Order: sequence, then C-alpha cells, then structure tokens
Amino acid sequence: MSTSLAPDSSLPGLSNIPPVLRVRGLTKSYGGVTVLDHVDLELGAGEVRALLGENGAGKSTLIKILAGVVRRDSGSVHLDGAEIVIDNAHDARRLGIATLHQETAIVPGLSVAENILLGHDQHADGKVRTSTLGVVRWRELRRRARELLAELGQELDVDMDASRLTPVGKTMTAIARALSQEARVLVLDEPTAALTDQETNQLFAAMDRLRARGVAILYVSHRLEEVVRVCSTYTVLRNGSRVAEGNLVDTDVPSIITAMAGRPVEAIFPPRSGELGDVVLEVRGLTGRRTTEVDLDLRAGEVVGIAGLAGSGRSEIVRMIAGAQRRRSGTVRVATASGLESLPMTSDVARRQRLGVALVPQERRADGVIPDSIEQNINLATLRRHTRARWVTSRSRLERHARVLHERLDIRSRGLGQQVLTLSGGNQQKVVLARFWALAPRVLLLDEPTRGVDVGTKSEIYSLVRARAAEGTGVVVVSSELPELIGLCDRIVVMHEGRALAIFDADGVTEDELLRACYGRNPQ
Repeated sequence: MSTSLAPDSSLPGLSNIPPVLRVRGLTKSYGGVTVLDHVDLELGAGEVRALLGENGAGKSTLIKILAGVVRRDSGSVHLDGAEIVIDNAHDARRLGIATLHQETAIVPGLSVAENILLGHDQHADGKVRTSTLGVVRWRELRRRARELLAELGQELDVDMDASRLTPVGKTMTAIARALSQEARVLVLDEPTAALTDQETNQLFAAMDRLRARGVAILYVSHRLEEVVRVCSTYTVLRNGSRVAEGNLVDTDVPSIITAMAGRPVEAIFPPRSGELGDVVLEVRGLTGRRTTEVDLDLRAGEVVGIAGLAGSGRSEIVRMIAGAQRRRSGTVRVATASGLESLPMTSDVARRQRLGVALVPQERRADGVIPDSIEQNINLATLRRHTRARWVTSRSRLERHARVLHERLDIRSRGLGQQVLTLSGGNQQKVVLARFWALAPRVLLLDEPTRGVDVGTKSEIYSLVRARAAEGTGVVVVSSELPELIGLCDRIVVMHEGRALAIFDADGVTEDELLRACYGRNPQ
C-alpha cells in the first residue's frame, strides 16, 4: 500500500505514463491562511486520477487555479513538459485545460449545437463555424456538434434548447464543448451529483472514450465507490497539503477515508442507541406513481434506511409521507398527543410540518435553500413563531434562535449574515438540517442527506441524526450509499421496482446482500 498519512510533498508520480499535466509546489493563501501548501500532482495521457479530500482540504482552490479563476501564489504548472502561465479562464481553455464544475455551465436559450461550439472563431481546418462576414453557418455548426457528441456515444437533438436537457445531457454537452476546444486535460468536479445510476453509467462510458483518446482526467467526487470504479490513481488533500496518493488497486476505501479524515473509518459512524419507543409513523399500502403497496412502521428513537436503485420509488415514499407529493392510495398515520392521526390524501407540506413531519429534500440547491443569509434560511420554517400579524415581534429573539442552531450544528461560516450559497456543500446541508431541527419533528425524513458532502461532514451529520433519534424522533433515511445505511440505521428497507422487497437488520447485513435485493434477487 502506498498510502501515507503525514503531509509529504516528495511522493513521486505513480503512473508510468509521461505526464501531460505536472503541478509542482502549488501554494495559495487567503488573508494569511494557507489553503494550498506546496502541492504536487501529475496526470498522464489517458489517466483518470481521483482528487479527494474533505471540504476545505484545498481541492476547489487547486481546480480554480487550473481553470484560471484563481492565481497561484507560488509553484508551477507544466503542460507537456513546458511551464505555462494561466492568468484567466481563456488562457486555460486555449492551453487545453477544460473544467466542468458541479453547476454545469449551459447557456439557456441557445441550442445544444450553439452551446457546444460557443466561443469558436473561424478556422481554416475544415471546422468552420462562421463565414468571413460573421454569418453563422448553421449546417456546419450542427454537423460538427453531432460529430463531437458521437465521439461520446451520444445522440442528442442538437437543435434543442439546452435548458431542456436532462442533467446528463447538460454534462455531455459541456464535455463535447471541451472536446471542440481540443482539451488535453479535463477536470470533472462532482459530475454525478445530479445523475441517476443509468445516467452515471453513460458518463462513465463517455469517460472511457475520452481516456482512449488520450485525454487526461482529474476526477473530483465524494462518492468513493464510484471513484474506485472509474479511476486508476488517486491523490488525497487534507488541510491544504497532499497527504496520500497511489494506485487504487493498492489500497481500499477505509484507508482512503482514514487519509481524508485523519481518523479511522470505524469512528465515522456513531453507536446505535438501541432504545426504541412507541410507533410514531405507520404506513399501510402506500401507492404512488412508482411505489405499490408499501408498508412501514417507525418507532421513536429508530433510524430506518431505504435503499434501492434509481427509479425504485425510494424517494417517492418520503415525499408522499411529507405531503410533497399526493399519494394514490394507502394510509399514513403519525403520532400526535391524542394518538396516531391519519393524514389526508392531499399534498400539504405545511400541515405535515405542524403535525411533526419534516422532510429534508434531496436537491439541496433547488429545494433546500433560498439565496439569502444563513439566518434567513435557518428561521424560514419557524418564522410564524416569531411574528404577529406578519410583523417580527423581536428581531433579537429571531437572531438568537438562529445562532443557537448555528452553534449546535457547528455550521462553519463568517457569521449568520453570510450568504448561504457561498458556503461549502456540507455547511449548506447543515443549514438545511438546522431549519428542520427547529421544528423538533416527531418524524424526520432525510432524502440523500450527505449527497456531495465530504467524509468529515458526513460523520458530523451522522452524529446529529443519531442525537435527534436519541431525543425520541423517528428518522427515515433514503440513500444510494449502502455503507451509509449499514453504519447509520437500525433497519433497512430495500425497494425494487416500486415494492418493498425485503427488510434487513442493519447490524450484521452486508453490502452484497443489500445489493442483491436492490436488483430484485430475493435474500437467501
């Protein structure tokens, strides 16, 4: 094993391929705080290297330097053996370094073809986009766009408005744009965060094609299982320093987590409480667009996981329970002071919240936060408690309420006034959790609560969930990460094609058993 847990800038490049990209001693500081400390990295032609680390480890800064968004303080970047200067994003593209950020840069209102060839001038290489008079040659533009998509194994409608594309379609369009610019190095930042399992497979197939072309790929993801699947080498950053690198065949996921977090993987999950109370949620025959006849009981203090492939109906269950989606049939009863109360068929999130049912949605940016301050986001769900006739009764009480939750969930920020969208993904998720923590729900529904979150913040969220359960809340966790469900939950329900195929005790179940059930194979 080639993993080292001490910061070390002398580790050699492990690929036998001559490096296309070589970074040496890259250093960057903000206000006296060093966020990158003499980092080295190499990337060979056709190599897919994972760049790993917790939020704040320095990954984003490294990516921004390569993309021309941020200038380095010291160190050097070499492309094909020659030192290069990247002063801006145009320099990076011109030199052949393309970066696809998590929020894919697609221009709505322009067609797929226009997005792919965006910014191209006229050339004399047979790939002409415009005439000498500046008139677009649409036939040539569409033909070239189709060629580039075909190289990725895609058949998109190049005349379609790009805003109508699926998430994977937008990603493929952005990658095709990088190909059109003859990129030598492609940086992918959390490219599967919004993709289904099937769409992820499409992306990986396209990456295989790029690798065969000799494109060097730097792959950033918090999903370690997919990193092992698609990458050949890895580099781990922690607190701005490179602490480990190697060939993935020579290590394992627990060792990588230990390098990232600085502590053993066994410490990631808190202990189970074991103390369960009365039933707080009773679901019978729940049926929706994808789900059929699902039964579920949840007790106070219990954490129940829901596993399943994308499209199995796992997220629909919590959406119908929370009133975010109307159910077609079935009953849902939730514990109140007078006993179990039946919830109406209608979709009514606000009423469910008043009865003690809260849903933390899967899409954090689209459904979880508003583009405002941390304080405004935390107080959003409980604002009625602090108002009378639509006027805030006490501004100081409102701020104090937000500050208590800010401290309890250890949200790392410059203060309550900081804009929530400027926070890291993990701290954004903590803000969303804080909002629903304030409701003190009897039933807490979490849909992919750690998506796009680093392993250290994941551990903090797991501890928060277990603390919430210890206070008597029943928790349902939907997750595509099987190790997460095994480590966090008491029981796991496996969905297959809309039905609850099996229920496992989390203590003792294996990933293989869960995966077999996810694919419809009955447990042995």
